[in-house]
Amino acid sequence: MRLKLKSSMRSVATGIALATMSVMPPGAADVVKIGGISVLEGAFAGPGGDGIRGIELAIKEFGGMIAGKKIVLSIMSSSGAPDTAVNAARKLIEQDGVDIIVGPLSGSEGIAIRDFSKSNQGVTFINGSSAAQDATLRNGSENFFRFGGDGAQWLAGLGTYAYDTLGYKKVAVIAEDYSFPYTQILGFMIEYCRAGGRVPNKFWVPIGNKDYSSIVYAIPQDVDALFVVLGGSDAVNFLTQYSRAGGDKPIIGGTITIDSTILDAKGPFKKLLIGTPSGTPTASENDSPEWQGFVAQYRKEFPDGFSSPSIFAHHYYMSTKAALLGLEKVKGDLSNNHAAYRKALSNLEFDTPTGRMKLDKNRNGIVDVLLTQVVDLGNGKLGNRVISVTKNVSQTMGEPEAEFLAMGPVSRDNPSCP
Repeated sequence: MRLKLKSSMRSVATGIALATMSVMPPGAADVVKIGGISVLEGAFAGPGGDGIRGIELAIKEFGGMIAGKKIVLSIMSSSGAPDTAVNAARKLIEQDGVDIIVGPLSGSEGIAIRDFSKSNQGVTFINGSSAAQDATLRNGSENFFRFGGDGAQWLAGLGTYAYDTLGYKKVAVIAEDYSFPYTQILGFMIEYCRAGGRVPNKFWVPIGNKDYSSIVYAIPQDVDALFVVLGGSDAVNFLTQYSRAGGDKPIIGGTITIDSTILDAKGPFKKLLIGTPSGTPTASENDSPEWQGFVAQYRKEFPDGFSSPSIFAHHYYMSTKAALLGLEKVKGDLSNNHAAYRKALSNLEFDTPTGRMKLDKNRNGIVDVLLTQVVDLGNGKLGNRVISVTKNVSQTMGEPEAEFLAMGPVSRDNPSCP
């Protein structure tokens, strides 16, 4: 099945709805039903659409079949808000009768879906790209799996690089006000603050914010750089307004701030991003054969997609592939509330476009992380060059688990090094 993603949010949702209605076969015994949840409206609509491309790529790789059963895909849109993700999951279960859900996209959505999964033991939930720390680290659910790791893991090495190599002694933060940016800030600050860096200012904005003027003019002049953790149109709006105001502080990027979903956008703000370091599992200029093969597959299937697969496409692809590999191992057996299937997922190891993937005891991915820098590729195109690779980053960032947990849940104020 191929879902053709349109450019407008309205036509995306309509196209998906028509596609899912048209493929539902009459007999349930010969099918496995997978539901996908992604953000297809608002500030994260572009990233969300690319997540759906990732699901399609994985299903196509298996020829639309697994363990002798036809794969039936239903897609639901959320808005990035936790309640909309839960409503989408409820619809997929109650009306579409799905066996497995892949999603959601955004941080706080993941925590909400984790909680929802506990009262829906007949369904297995495999995270899309939601990367809030506590979706798996605390109060986990035995039927919620996350193969891509969390947002703190993605920034391993960045804080040390910013302090020791770039010499940034004082940094201000601009971030969306929810769980994923909190997690990314931890990933940066746990190294940066211990190295001696200071973060005297954190500026918080709601998702979908359009006017950044008050923040732009409040940024202290004595900071060495700005750590920006904004995604989708939020990142474009801030960087555009900061550029127009003559802002010239170097940028340190959150993972989704330097993603292809931003680098492919047009505007003078792109000059600000050249040289920006970040941490990410994916990078357009990763020359590994596995990544380049994935890029070629993505471009062939989606010539109207991004210049390079976004982290959202990659993570939804990886999660869907994990779902299908697990089904393959148990020959499609989802009996006994998916007991054998969940055991297979817990023990699953497989190759992804960004390295070998396996889970820890909390069903959270142990990931390889790239330290990257935004580079000018010419003709107005930007990409991410790989500086170094950190292998097998755990959710506790190499810290003893008890010590890491003792730091407490991430929040606006935790961590802090003013």
